[in-house]
Amino acid sequence: MFTLVLVLVASYLLGSIPFGYLAGRTAGIDIRKAGSGNIGATNVVRVLGKRYGYPVFVLDFLKGLGGVKISIAIATAMRPEWGSLEMFGVLAAASSVIGHSFPPWLNFRGGKGVATSAGALFGLMPVATLIGVAIWMLVFWFTRYVSVASVAAAVALPLVIFIMTRPDQSEGNALFYSSVGIAAVVIWQHRSNLSRLMHGREPRFKRK
Repeated sequence: MFTLVLVLVASYLLGSIPFGYLAGRTAGIDIRKAGSGNIGATNVVRVLGKRYGYPVFVLDFLKGLGGVKISIAIATAMRPEWGSLEMFGVLAAASSVIGHSFPPWLNFRGGKGVATSAGALFGLMPVATLIGVAIWMLVFWFTRYVSVASVAAAVALPLVIFIMTRPDQSEGNALFYSSVGIAAVVIWQHRSNLSRLMHGREPRFKRK
């Protein structure tokens, strides 16, 4: 039980590091009061440009990936009596995304969770995650809406994982249900974007 608590706390705290907010502070602004008010990479790109936005995306991705890898390393070192290494990785993935979306340092108001989800799931199923990234890129190319692409990828990824694992064992089930939970968090965090889409007010990236 101690190993489980340690894994969940470590991955949550790593996921909760608000790189977008810190980037804004470095540039002298509160990113929560600019653009869409979100601390994620998309809003950082819109407000501060690629110089800040791209590093934020990479760091958000890495904290998801790092949460999974560090948690597996912890479980390997402590050798808990129950649960597989994959199971601890799955729980860490979900905890990292929750930490990013609901950080205690910002009154539990964080980012959308897309980059962190991608990093966490890449640490568990890289091929499935790359398929999800391809879906994101395809939808974004046609719509120019980051939110639409993100929701589409969030919906598609559990289906991809289901097809690839055909959950008939504990690890496969854990991966699938974890991806469903992560997708639910991502979609929930995009509820304001979906509302703006319905009213025709959602900003889109223009083609250059």
